[in-house]
Amino acid sequence: MNWIQRAQLTLQLESQAIEGIMALLDASFESIGELILNLKGRVIITGIGKSAIIAQKIVATFNSTGTPAVFMHAADAIHGDLGLVQKQDVVLCISKSGNSPEIKALTPLIKSLGIPLIGMVGNRNSHLAQQSDWILDTTVAKEACPLDLAPTSSTAAQMALGDALATCLMEARGFQAKDFAQVHPGGALGRRLYTRLADLVDQDRAPQVEISATLEEIVLQMSAGRCGATAVLDGDKVVGIITDGDLRRHLERSRSQTVTASDLMNASPKLMHSSDLAVKAFQILEQNAISQVIITEDEQYVGMVHLHDILREGIF
Repeated sequence: MNWIQRAQLTLQLESQAIEGIMALLDASFESIGELILNLKGRVIITGIGKSAIIAQKIVATFNSTGTPAVFMHAADAIHGDLGLVQKQDVVLCISKSGNSPEIKALTPLIKSLGIPLIGMVGNRNSHLAQQSDWILDTTVAKEACPLDLAPTSSTAAQMALGDALATCLMEARGFQAKDFAQVHPGGALGRRLYTRLADLVDQDRAPQVEISATLEEIVLQMSAGRCGATAVLDGDKVVGIITDGDLRRHLERSRSQTVTASDLMNASPKLMHSSDLAVKAFQILEQNAISQVIITEDEQYVGMVHLHDILREGIF
């Protein structure tokens, strides 16, 4: 097979493995979900080899979606790390064969602590399956590895089932975007969820002119504000916006210097509240092919946010 054919076969086998475990879901999945949902402690997730790496990923997904979880390497557990397991915890042990020496050594220790044991295992006749209180069956017909040896389809199934459990728990908890933001404060993802326009607007450069302002006053305000635009006010009320594009179009049509803000402005500016999310402003800018939005608070003009302000924040 060529490169493309081999890649396609790998993806096909892994997708078939995931489809296969869908048929293996039974009432125990719901029981496991309810157990974790009402858990007072944490989900301790363990494994050996490639399954340990999958366990680490599932731990990260659980923690980021509202389910406290801790990774415990099976080999380290039998050499002291088992001490992190507390009475109110539950252990999720991941293994394809369910018969690894470390798993065989670990399971009786967990049972002796009286801790519930969930086995995510690809062999229902294995030691792990027999010792587990509940089973998440990840049996696969064939690895995507050409030698049918390296964990590929089996790890894809483990990962997918971990994601399925995490998303079910999210929904059962009523986990919302605001909750997600609290545990993802760093990086672009977190900033998208909690950065508000009030965080971006600079009130020291809030370009504004009265509706009767002259062309010179308009240009001076636009230069001082460095937003490529200025808001137009009639008293305290925002009635329009003038952008550098509006100025260029005016000069292309006429060289007259006697115009006022009311002649140049767009009377339908995009207004947003300071409490609105910056990501919402980005969407409005993108949809309308514009570069600025006017920010208000209690119906009062407070400033302007430019597309560059949002990009500079690292939201996208």
